[in-house]
Amino acid sequence: MQSNASFWEAVLGAAASLRSSKLRSFLTLLGIILATTTLIAVMAVINGMNHYIAENVSDMGADGFRVQRMVMIGQFDPKKYLEMQRRNPELSREEFDFLKSHATMLQDIGMESDRQTKVHYGSEQVDGVEIDGVSPNMNTLANVEVTLGRFFSDSENQRRQQVAFIGNDIRTRFFPGGNPLGKTLSIEGRPFDIVGVAKAKGSVFGESQDNFVMIPVETYFKIYGARRGLGYRARAISPTYVFRAQDEVRMLLRSFRHLRPNQDDTFAIFSSDSLVSAWDRITGSIAATAVAVVSVFMVVGGVVVMNIMLAVVTERTHEIGIRKAIGARRVDILRQFLVESSMLAASGGLIGVCLAWMVALFVRAVTPVPMAVPLSAVLISVTLSASVGLFFGIYPAQRAAKLDPIEALRAEK
Repeated sequence: MQSNASFWEAVLGAAASLRSSKLRSFLTLLGIILATTTLIAVMAVINGMNHYIAENVSDMGADGFRVQRMVMIGQFDPKKYLEMQRRNPELSREEFDFLKSHATMLQDIGMESDRQTKVHYGSEQVDGVEIDGVSPNMNTLANVEVTLGRFFSDSENQRRQQVAFIGNDIRTRFFPGGNPLGKTLSIEGRPFDIVGVAKAKGSVFGESQDNFVMIPVETYFKIYGARRGLGYRARAISPTYVFRAQDEVRMLLRSFRHLRPNQDDTFAIFSSDSLVSAWDRITGSIAATAVAVVSVFMVVGGVVVMNIMLAVVTERTHEIGIRKAIGARRVDILRQFLVESSMLAASGGLIGVCLAWMVALFVRAVTPVPMAVPLSAVLISVTLSASVGLFFGIYPAQRAAKLDPIEALRAEK
């Protein structure tokens, strides 16, 4: 009971000491404030991006994957990119038919190809629209939600009909407040009847995901040909079989292309896990750099706290002598200064939390970078800053506790 009372007495005394010298306390804490702000800001970016990538970037789902001519995930390597351009042939319709008839681990598979062009409706025009030629099953393979109308059918694909499924950007630009179903768009002078509208997805790093028009893949091949830019989307029979499905597709494609065992793949297969793994590698590098910066700031801040606490001990030597003369024990003096240094550093951590939170709000308001401050980052930062104060406060506290009461009383007030 006495120990608890002594502890709270130390807390109140430390709080009074901090209030009495606000400017000195603030200047003392600059290093810890910067360290805490940096740590939380980096963790907020990583946390926000993790959620963002999981929810928006990958549309393949847990059981889906894609096959492309070549893919660069993570750090761009120009030499590797040029080598893949030289080595990897375009995917073909014959390979798609071969996979579709021989794969046993796939629930479904579809083709896709795309290009960018202008789209007209009456006198209105939208530039840079992504025209996607896709299989009729692409709405399920790519997790495309229909908000109005329907997706085009297999019959419309086989008959190469000029029908279109549009993104939300096209709808809001050409038909604000109106019903686009049954209306006719013009794509490079060719009329396409709108049969459906996709649910809005928003943007990724400021790039809209809703500025597209999907048309039947056979219609796309009829207009633009099937020799370039073809890719496949596939879905495994269940999420637990996704890696086995990828291995089966890899084996079948290598067999179709007559690749020897010692030859590299001349195509690329990737899934949501591939994107997440690449992002984890990037965030690992960011986190390592942040830890180095935060460590420097924390050490500098801790040294400053120790120097200030030594100055405080010198200033309050007479007070320490009085406390010892009236019965204060060494442990009481030690506790008082340890509590004071810990509270000093922890208050710096709290200021850093507030600054980081304001930075996150500002960044989210003016940039497309998603930031979400996790509670764990706040707890880690405050605990770390308090621990730094405790560690660097040990020497000043011990020095205060070891003062001889008679010598301390002789010190000038």
